[in-house]
Amino acid sequence: MATTAMADDDDFVRVQSASDVGATMDALEAAVGSAGATVFARVDHAAGAASVDMELADAQLLIFGNPKLGTPAMQDDPLAGLVLPLRVLVYEDGEGKVWLAYQEPEEMFDDMDIVDDAPYLAMMAGALSKLTAAAAGN
Repeated sequence: MATTAMADDDDFVRVQSASDVGATMDALEAAVGSAGATVFARVDHAAGAASVDMELADAQLLIFGNPKLGTPAMQDDPLAGLVLPLRVLVYEDGEGKVWLAYQEPEEMFDDMDIVDDAPYLAMMAGALSKLTAAAAGN
């Protein structure tokens, strides 16, 4: 199955995966580690919902980063720490399709004192694109 990557009007990028949420998240976590970044947390939203007797489609969030990319953003504007480290959500939609989703870096920092052509933004965008493509099986 070919994966589909698309940006939408909300400035999020979605990449379709052929695997289930758990396998896709495992692949993403492995790709992040192989790229030399640090995984800070893996959040299982569906398990959280189940812990309070509520249902939620399978959804997991990976929080990860690399100080070589994030530190320059925080040097330019300390408020960048509100959106860093980076995050990728892996979720199952109402049709049973599994997606990896992340916000475009340029948009994450839109209301901060960070210029749109800061070199680290392109590096973050490239890393997110490569990592999600690898996790999706591309």
